[in-house]
Amino acid sequence: MAERVFAATRNAGKLRELRQLFAAGGVAVEAYDGYGDVAETEDSYAGNAALKAAALQARLRADGVVAAAVGDDSGLEVSALGGRPGILSARYGGPDATWSQRRRLLLDELEATGSADRSARFVCALAYFPPGAAGAAAPIVVERDFSGAIAAGERGAAGFSYDSVFVDLATGKTFAEIDEQTKNRISHRGRAVAALLALVHDPNLCRQDPR
Repeated sequence: MAERVFAATRNAGKLRELRQLFAAGGVAVEAYDGYGDVAETEDSYAGNAALKAAALQARLRADGVVAAAVGDDSGLEVSALGGRPGILSARYGGPDATWSQRRRLLLDELEATGSADRSARFVCALAYFPPGAAGAAAPIVVERDFSGAIAAGERGAAGFSYDSVFVDLATGKTFAEIDEQTKNRISHRGRAVAALLALVHDPNLCRQDPR
């Protein structure tokens, strides 16, 4: 993998995590000022991650920048809500909703089901284009998840998105209560980055996710 990768995101929390995770593999992750968020029109995490990475790679080529690009699409799937919000996690409650409002809506809708099932999982897909990838090239894609549960209410001040309502069953703490090092080691995004680094560094895997 290239020593420097541009990330197709404007999400500060996601960018911070990607920087920390890729740094463990000796890769520096940077934002690109010329990148703007794209419409997530695909029906899968992998499809939307590829859309983002392709848009960034196209922008890099147009600007004469030869560099790698990675796109990340992730979401929270709650069993009692039929897997919602899923790929719509960042738009749950409408495009103008705040993250606080999204978390409140999630808790309210889960309570309204009357279900005792609070199981959930985070999912992360990554799509990677190496430096100088041609416009018709297909990205390398990996997808990983992490299972847990939804808390009765928000807990913790760290993390971002749905971290304060997502419980790691092993510790009983939300992702917003555990330290960043632990979260990065066990999380959906941590697992996806580890898988991508292993895939890109092993030519025998032939760009196929070995999951």
